[in-house]
Amino acid sequence: MNKNNTKDYIYPLFIIGTIFFIFGFVTWAIAVLIPYLQIACELTDLQAMFVSFAFYISYFVMALPSGYILKKTGYKKALSIGLFCMAVGSLVFIPAAISRTYWIFLLGLFVQGLGLAILQTTANPYVTILGPRESGARRMSIMGLANGVAGILGPIILGSIVLKNADNITASLKVISLAEKTVMLNELARQVILPYIFIALALIIVAVLIHFSSLPEVEEEEEDMLGGTSYSSDKKSIIQFPHLLLGVFTLFIYVGIEVIAGNTIIGYGSSQGIPLSSAKFFTSLTLFGMLTGYVIGITCIPKYFSQRQALILSAILGICFVAISQITNGYTSVLFIALLGLANSLIYPSIWPLAISDLGKFTKTGSSLLVMAIAGGAVLPLLYEKISSWSDPKQAYLMVVPCYLIIGLYAIWGHKIRLKKQS
Repeated sequence: MNKNNTKDYIYPLFIIGTIFFIFGFVTWAIAVLIPYLQIACELTDLQAMFVSFAFYISYFVMALPSGYILKKTGYKKALSIGLFCMAVGSLVFIPAAISRTYWIFLLGLFVQGLGLAILQTTANPYVTILGPRESGARRMSIMGLANGVAGILGPIILGSIVLKNADNITASLKVISLAEKTVMLNELARQVILPYIFIALALIIVAVLIHFSSLPEVEEEEEDMLGGTSYSSDKKSIIQFPHLLLGVFTLFIYVGIEVIAGNTIIGYGSSQGIPLSSAKFFTSLTLFGMLTGYVIGITCIPKYFSQRQALILSAILGICFVAISQITNGYTSVLFIALLGLANSLIYPSIWPLAISDLGKFTKTGSSLLVMAIAGGAVLPLLYEKISSWSDPKQAYLMVVPCYLIIGLYAIWGHKIRLKKQS
């Protein structure tokens, strides 16, 4: 694959862009599922956050097996396998909704996450390899654009179906009899069935199309050219790449704060006295901020600033937006939490190229470790919810400040670390 010819990778990027659209739709629909399942399954705030945990912990479980699948099957087949796995997870929502059983919902989310782990392990390095290293963050931003559009649409579409009249339902549940309450909650639970049947069908169709497509494979020699150096030639183990290991930790931290910004903002809006009928759109507002950032990345990287500089700027903006959210209230405070989407937008696409740079033949293994780091989205939101219960939802957002500092340090120092070449 000639990386000097843009035409060589436009078609593959279009296909991978479709995959990233699916990432966004399924992933950010979870922000709506949290308040929805909290009502339908009568959950506490902490129990509701296990929706995110069940989904994101699957990345930790599946990341290394995903690397094995990728090595055995190649990029194209691995994409199809991941999509079919996601379809199975979506279909699990049917018995979960019929029985209104919370743990079955969590199982469906976990299986969806397993499929997404395979897709992430495959798609992210593929995008980075398809073209010059210095514009890797730009291509990742293009993928982020597809992800962001879907992320905006997902909560809006699903929210309009499953959270329709949510404020009236919540008020009615406080005054009706136990029998009436059971009937109302059963009806509410079943509203999720049809959307997830459509999601499953779409996933199966895309999986079949990719399986029979002419999506090119990337040979191991091409992966070895990723860094453009011989740095990896004498390395025997993945632990000999400290910049990757620090990148994995940084990505773990980042995904945690990304999920906090997107998945807690609806509840935060409610805590600020904003009706759920309005608050249900706040995740889409956060994703609109991310979308804006992706456009900036596509336009400006590497022409006006590097992916390293984008990371530093993102960390600074994140800290500033959190600080302003603390000294304001109501819609203004919620707006600055939503603006974390803008601050976060270029972090993920910048960390990946920096972290897998110079890995050569270890690229697939490095990718698996980075996908494993997405489990940060399972851990940090639970910590946020715990801190929120000790203080309040607004003050709990202060936990992301040291996280942004870690991201800034990786941009300034961490990604440069290399072991001396063995003689």
